[in-house]
Amino acid sequence: MMSKFLETSKNLEREKEDKLSAKEVCVLLLCGAIIGFLNGFFGGGGGMICVPLLENVLHLGSKYSHATAIVIIFPISFISAIIYLLSGTLETLPLVTVGLGVVVGGILGSFALKLLPPKALRVIFALIMLAGGVRLII
Repeated sequence: MMSKFLETSKNLEREKEDKLSAKEVCVLLLCGAIIGFLNGFFGGGGGMICVPLLENVLHLGSKYSHATAIVIIFPISFISAIIYLLSGTLETLPLVTVGLGVVVGGILGSFALKLLPPKALRVIFALIMLAGGVRLII
């Protein structure tokens, strides 16, 4: 009976930890809107904002942040793609060839995410962000 009481109290503590304050909810909604806008406007890149947000605001680990960002970005990308398709701003050949590469790369990346230690993941992510920033400047 005592162990059941301890288990119940631990579950209550976890529920308290999982709840967000009104301020945190507002910050997350605002950041989500910014991520969605950036992803729709640039055709991608929302994950570059989403991952640090999940790590710093929700205190998720690196692997959980990256996996969650992908799940968040997928519907945004899908909806953006439909809008671009309906507006006639898509080219078929790049869509098919790059799309195939993205699918294969996404599958390989999801397996790599499971294998890499969190520190290596953070370093790789930071290097990619740095390379992207340098490339935009040059």
